[in-house]
Amino acid sequence: MNTPALSPAPTPTFPDPVAEAKISAKNVSVFYGAKRAIDDVSIDIPKSYVTAFIGPSGCGKSTFLRSLNRMNDTIAGARVEGEILLDGEDIYRSGMDVVQLRARVGMVFQKPNPFPKSIYDNIAYGPKIHGITGSKSELDGIVETSLQRAGLWDEVKDRLSDSGTALSGGQQQRLCIARAIAVDPEVILMDEPCSALDPIATARIEELIDELRGRYAIVIVTHSMQQAARVSQRTAFFHIGKIVEYGTTSDIFTNPREERTKDYITGRYG
Repeated sequence: MNTPALSPAPTPTFPDPVAEAKISAKNVSVFYGAKRAIDDVSIDIPKSYVTAFIGPSGCGKSTFLRSLNRMNDTIAGARVEGEILLDGEDIYRSGMDVVQLRARVGMVFQKPNPFPKSIYDNIAYGPKIHGITGSKSELDGIVETSLQRAGLWDEVKDRLSDSGTALSGGQQQRLCIARAIAVDPEVILMDEPCSALDPIATARIEELIDELRGRYAIVIVTHSMQQAARVSQRTAFFHIGKIVEYGTTSDIFTNPREERTKDYITGRYG
């Protein structure tokens, strides 16, 4: 007698039953050529909280983050399957204005990357190319407001003509956050924004993330579980291209449901 083949286990989905979703990913897979880096991920990312992606190196968390504003488009051979909805609109649909998408979903990278321009021009660049401002006085206001929100205004207000690359590492990262804020985004993606910074600069960035929470939906990739616990309200644990568990940060760190999550949190691997 033939034994019937077992059906594969269904891929888990991770809606957020409490918070309103800003981004909804549905059955998302990401490929680099023939290699599948993300495998059928579904998750809701809320608009009012900081969401942390944690997991061991190479687990796909940065790849998935980059798919949220189509940064993977810049990598030869990369392709995305499934749907990623921003306020219900599929960002991978035909005809999507990717430049406008990246204004709505800004990104801060692991290594600070200010433009080789003045501090002022670093902030003014985005509003100029997106046509957000029509006058010099309006642009001055955007620059000042963005630097204030990034906690940098008092440190640089008297040297706006200096090069952004002359700032310290922590200041450069805050400048990059101010640059992202300047185009009035709805979401800010942060890919290990503190990994190149010293502890004092890291603390300042974490304070800034907390200050920005609620104004923007924020998603942060971090290798530091302590940082995730400090700055986020939601945490997703990635492992081998999948999300193993997603929930409130307090639950993930104090009462994980999955054994793999518990093993990672307690340092048994990673």
